[in-house]
Amino acid sequence: MSPKYDLTMKNIFSDMADDIMSYFLGLQYTKIDELNIEFARVERRDSDMIFKCTTDKGNVAVHIEFQSENDGKMPYRMLRYSLEIMGKHNLLPYQIVVYIGKDNVKMANSLNYDFGEQNTLDYKYRIINVGDIKYTDVVKTDYYDLYSLLPLMDKNRRKKEGEKYLERCVEAIKDIPLDINKKKDIAFKAEILSGIVYKREIIEKVFSEVVRMFRIEESETYKMIIEKGIEKGIEKGIEKGIEKGEKEKSIKIAKKLLKEGMDIDRIAEITELSKEEIKKLMN
Repeated sequence: MSPKYDLTMKNIFSDMADDIMSYFLGLQYTKIDELNIEFARVERRDSDMIFKCTTDKGNVAVHIEFQSENDGKMPYRMLRYSLEIMGKHNLLPYQIVVYIGKDNVKMANSLNYDFGEQNTLDYKYRIINVGDIKYTDVVKTDYYDLYSLLPLMDKNRRKKEGEKYLERCVEAIKDIPLDINKKKDIAFKAEILSGIVYKREIIEKVFSEVVRMFRIEESETYKMIIEKGIEKGIEKGIEKGIEKGEKEKSIKIAKKLLKEGMDIDRIAEITELSKEEIKKLMN
């Protein structure tokens, strides 16, 4: 992960956890608490989401990882999380990798070996490829937080329709029967995630109308990302998708903050523009 963007996995996906567990997994559950696992000794990485839940099979830990690139080491990482969950929290893990990448899934979802009856391993977890989810299957539900993922869904239809598919996703978000603030957040997340599969110029063109309608700059997710400063990137795939237009976006943000009277040093910290670049914007 790169520290270039303050777009953490949890910032983008935190609101989707309930809908993912209900829609994708079909779980009947009551969420009790959010858990945390970190591999300080193995790799400096936090798990994306782990929730202690009560199900018809008792208390379990639902562990959701988001992945935008194929990772050949994913089974090993998931197994380490599984062992940490059982060891630290004494809970059975229900593990899912939600793949949001542009390419086909090429990751294994299991590890196994057999050295005889007393020395075996048969470990598996579930991979959900968002690109395999049908657009029509989601928009006929009330799982509205999943609408942020619409631009990444229905890979075959997306490739066939191109820009028109993204326009269709934006229209669906605009028609969500929720209050304007919630729609702002969903639209903002959809715009960011679109960068995995669409070029920046197409994203800006398609989302320009919805930006004007919703004033996405006022969404809670946008505010959180700007106010917290520079911390983590989502994944390399998302970083590549939004990298091209990041400078232009930083300039727009800097102009807005200058109008609000923010100090140049603080603007430079938030936008990663140089002080000289910011001073030029004042002219």
